[in-house]
Amino acid sequence: MDSPIYGFFIFLISFSAFISPTFPEKPTSGGGGGGAGVNSNSVLVALLDSHYTELAELVEKALLLQTLEDAVGRHNVTIFAPKNEALERDLDPEFKRFLLEPRNLRSLQKLLLHHIIPSKIGSDHWPSSDAPHFVSLSSDALHLDKKGENRIVGGLATVIHPDAIVRPDGVIHGIERLLVPKSVQEDFNRRRSLSSISAVKPEGAPEVDPRTHRLKKPAPPSPAGSPPALPIYDAMAPGPSLAPAPAPGPGRGHKHFDGESQVKDFIQTLILYGGYNEMADILVNLTSLATEMGRLVSEGYVLTVLAPNDEAMARLTTDQLSEPGAPEQIMYYHLIPEYQTEESMYNAVRRFGKVRYDTLRVPHKVVAREADGSVKFGSGEGSAYLFDPDIYTDGRISVQGIDAVLFPPDAEPPSAAAPTAAKVVAQRKVTVKPPRYFAGKLLEVTCRMLGAFGQRSHFTTCH
Repeated sequence: MDSPIYGFFIFLISFSAFISPTFPEKPTSGGGGGGAGVNSNSVLVALLDSHYTELAELVEKALLLQTLEDAVGRHNVTIFAPKNEALERDLDPEFKRFLLEPRNLRSLQKLLLHHIIPSKIGSDHWPSSDAPHFVSLSSDALHLDKKGENRIVGGLATVIHPDAIVRPDGVIHGIERLLVPKSVQEDFNRRRSLSSISAVKPEGAPEVDPRTHRLKKPAPPSPAGSPPALPIYDAMAPGPSLAPAPAPGPGRGHKHFDGESQVKDFIQTLILYGGYNEMADILVNLTSLATEMGRLVSEGYVLTVLAPNDEAMARLTTDQLSEPGAPEQIMYYHLIPEYQTEESMYNAVRRFGKVRYDTLRVPHKVVAREADGSVKFGSGEGSAYLFDPDIYTDGRISVQGIDAVLFPPDAEPPSAAAPTAAKVVAQRKVTVKPPRYFAGKLLEVTCRMLGAFGQRSHFTTCH
């Protein structure tokens, strides 16, 4: 008899539990919710909306928004924001161009993360001079110091706007200059000055003897009043006794040639010639090809470099350079293990029509042919013309400028190859019969025709 009352009591309990309000958990102090994101009152949002527009723009270009959002979500931060003038007018244009290049994205990210400390340090809690170094988000040490009334960051930058922006999860201090980590500065210096290249371009281009392909030595000065001397060797036809000695192979005559100096000379010539800076940069900085070429020349090998100009290198896409080893493979295809000049290559293509040169990208070869009074490499849209002949020739290394980047033709897939007779027969499902089979069939048909006329019994073969 108590069942209606009991049911009504259960209904009241369920309904009260349904309509009772639920309150969110209170976030823990000192963090931003364990990486759950940032709110509108975050120091990161304040930075993006502040008057530090140059810094905010660099943060977006460096693709650091998600990284900083995760950092603010884990702990409080202190951001040292350089003033806009420090990033606009005071910053070296060449250094800014270096930071904005896509290949230097890691350097830009490291530089920006160097301005952030994973702890909240207000002006009232600024450490004294004997405080330990702090570790920035770039994993580099950052020292905070105090000289009189001035607060110093990194030993160089003075805080000009302390506590410029204060939020529960962080604080922003305005500083007078950019903080550059040592690793980023070294990377910039290495790319800018090509520190491994110390050679100086000679006053004049080296003169090569077209007969021996060796450097001509300047004639000694003649004494005053002496008759002019006719060099007898220049008047003689080249014969076996005058042929140049073969280049020493690997392991024989090692270090006989100063290959490192010769490679430095030709790379420095590329830079001072103008229009081939990207090629020099790839040989020296992005790859170790300059060292490899120096070792090869020291061991007695000769090389011909087909050097694409800067306009050709600018047409390369990110996908073509992003694969591991892609710059090396591209450059290997432009290195010919022969000594060729513009004259020798042009004479060869004029005589033979088409010449295939071996490259260091084994087993691919580069095809040269005569076109429009010059030498054309490759075929179709991927062809390149000999644009700047004989940029550098010293008898061991020859550099020829071209107007496009060469790529080896892709290997044809098996389906694209010319179909063989066996494949055609298999595709058509035709069974090839031997000649004896067709002779037997012909004899059978003949016997049937004779049987129709009653003459089959006269031929024993039909039996």
